[in-house]
Amino acid sequence: MKLVHTRKELQSELQQLGANLQVGFVPTMGALHEGHLSLVRRAVAESDAVVVSIFVNPTQFNDPKDLERYPRTLASDLELLKTTGCNLVFAPSVQEVYPEPDTRKFNFGNLETVMEGRFRPGHFNGVAQVVSRLFDMVKPNKAYFGQKDFQQIAIIKSMVKQLQLPVEIVPCDIVREDSGLALSSRNRLLSEAQKASAIEISQTLFKAKELRKQKNVQEITRWVISEINKNPLLDVEYFEIVDDESLQPVQNWDEQSTQVGCIAVFCGKIRLIDNVVFN
Repeated sequence: MKLVHTRKELQSELQQLGANLQVGFVPTMGALHEGHLSLVRRAVAESDAVVVSIFVNPTQFNDPKDLERYPRTLASDLELLKTTGCNLVFAPSVQEVYPEPDTRKFNFGNLETVMEGRFRPGHFNGVAQVVSRLFDMVKPNKAYFGQKDFQQIAIIKSMVKQLQLPVEIVPCDIVREDSGLALSSRNRLLSEAQKASAIEISQTLFKAKELRKQKNVQEITRWVISEINKNPLLDVEYFEIVDDESLQPVQNWDEQSTQVGCIAVFCGKIRLIDNVVFN
């Protein structure tokens, strides 16, 4: 495994690995955990060469304090990645990724008007900017993303289609702690009391799935928000049950489509997201 910091180094190392290789790519913002590592291991199993990027992208943070708080742990990230079999770790500077300001504006239609898009204006434009730039640098055949960022995957698929990029987007299952809490780099920012409370997010989603046959969409929505907000350390920003393709809220249970409950919750100042598939 080799660490590189520039596009030139990255492309030189990829060339040395061989011609016509199937390249797998796992873009991350670092502060790695088992969820990231599971993506890397899958990429290693399905590719000839694997690149993992570590880059905290400033253009996707609409809150400067959130960007400042985001954990940066390159040394420990590298130690974890040594166990996965990945070939290259690409850790560029902001200047390397954005030698000039990226002024592109993407249009994702209704995909970006709900949930994360509604509460984090500009976030997905920043995601599309950085992922498209990283794809251009790495030129992967496949790129791997965790399902915890459910809406982000839909946005990236749309971006790939708009730009006609020759890369396959591979969604991978959410990895959870034994408690059910979805793994997240932000979890390390939680106090012990906050983490104990955060477990209620996934527990409530799992219970909601069990209640699906007894309650309609609106009743489930109200129940989830009410249950989580009973905890004084938790504050639901949104919970919506949406169609898995259009991401638009659904009004009724429909066996013909896949419906996903997506949630964002503040635990103190730390914002956590999760989701559950209802059918």
